[in-house]
Amino acid sequence: MILFPKVPAPHFKTYKGANNKEIQRESFQKNITESNTMNTNFILDTDSYKASHFLQFPEGTDYMVSYSESRGGLFDNTVFFGLQYILKEYFQNPITMEMVKEAGDFFNKHGLPFPKKDWEYIAGEKKGKLPIRIRAVPEGSVIPNHNALFTVESTDPKVFWLPGWIETMLLRVWYPITVATLSYELKNVIRGFLDQTSDSPENEIDFKLHDFGSRGVSSREQAMIGGAAHLINFSGSDTVVGVDMLNRIYESEMSGFSIPASEHSTITSWGQDGEESAYRNMLKNFSKPGGIFACVSDSYDIYNACENLWGGSLKEEIQNSGTTVVIRPDSGVPEEVVPAVMEILEKQFGSETNSKGYRVLNHVRVIQGDGVDWESIPKILSGIVEKGFSASNLAFGMGGALLQKVNRDTQKFAYKCSGVRIHGEFRGVSKNPITDPSKSSKQGILELIKRDGKFLTVRREEIQKSDEICFETIYEDGEIRKTHTLKQIRKRLNG
Repeated sequence: MILFPKVPAPHFKTYKGANNKEIQRESFQKNITESNTMNTNFILDTDSYKASHFLQFPEGTDYMVSYSESRGGLFDNTVFFGLQYILKEYFQNPITMEMVKEAGDFFNKHGLPFPKKDWEYIAGEKKGKLPIRIRAVPEGSVIPNHNALFTVESTDPKVFWLPGWIETMLLRVWYPITVATLSYELKNVIRGFLDQTSDSPENEIDFKLHDFGSRGVSSREQAMIGGAAHLINFSGSDTVVGVDMLNRIYESEMSGFSIPASEHSTITSWGQDGEESAYRNMLKNFSKPGGIFACVSDSYDIYNACENLWGGSLKEEIQNSGTTVVIRPDSGVPEEVVPAVMEILEKQFGSETNSKGYRVLNHVRVIQGDGVDWESIPKILSGIVEKGFSASNLAFGMGGALLQKVNRDTQKFAYKCSGVRIHGEFRGVSKNPITDPSKSSKQGILELIKRDGKFLTVRREEIQKSDEICFETIYEDGEIRKTHTLKQIRKRLNG
């Protein structure tokens, strides 16, 4: 049985507008997004020292190219995702003279020079459009570390320094990439256990890791971006803003699903003497043939709840309802508690042995949502498999460890200038610190290619006729040239 089966996507809802008129949800969200974006000065979204860099290049410089890569880290590959969000959310609105004035006043008081005339040139003659070109690997691509993931080139000699100015904004793509990579690697781990112990791993895997992380992050936008990054791998999430963002930015009608579930307040409000009544109320409201709901059951004694309540006084009601009840232990040492809970549930409800020789519980499943991270998931799964239980019995809810317990060094992300043109002559540039060779950077106008089935980063002049060029131009001179849908991204990942 699929632990979290897919459900039909709901119709778009309507909302009452300012004049009591109903407006479509898409327009409602679009207005909010545009309002938030317009209140942000694009020019000021940079590091302070960037404001002085236009004065620091050699005289005669009129072109600059930079690139970004993962220089290593916890995983050997990265899943490229999230640049489309940054471009759609921040790079589409034109630069205005009001922005330039505000930025000029800010940096004057902040103690730094500011290329005011250059930004006025962008706002005026360039009609507010950024003269840069971004080439990137398609989103959803799994790329070995130490390869360029995207490049940024200036397209106007008068403001050649722009690729450096926007580094701060673009390098934030490390976050969705890192979350997507972590989620992807965990999917591979869980899939391995399903392949070993389940009759239908492909039908179950998409709902085996549920995002519980929205409350554990620093901001709404982090929840949006991280929640969306997880959902390119899985289909279960309680991070509503992440689901919504992925729907909007990556053109999906509904990118993630959830089920009715309790929290401690909805159980403990009945009192300890009313624990059974609290559970019976869940059955009353959510049980139906083929239905599924989750209930946190450790408010007092998880073992008593499983044996004497769910598996005792409520057992017949569960069996007759046709519902799958997902029991949630939420405290203790997961590697110890989860197998113990499964043994009690098997004793009360019985199990069936599948074709691979592992036992699958009748009527009930388990979701572990506490203490779940990259290290604990394989330990918990190993513990139940050693006792003969199929991984079909268990799903995970992962919170802060999924969306918050990462940083730019998890995959060692960098964004570096790889070349400039001075007095008409291109010059490849790089760093090679004697104290840390791992921070060496690449030279030239770079392209990611596939040669003989392997990804390689090469200089543009090194490309051979038989090479497959992986980069595509996704942004040029203020316009987004290429986008990807969630459907395309998931197909790419699953392929």
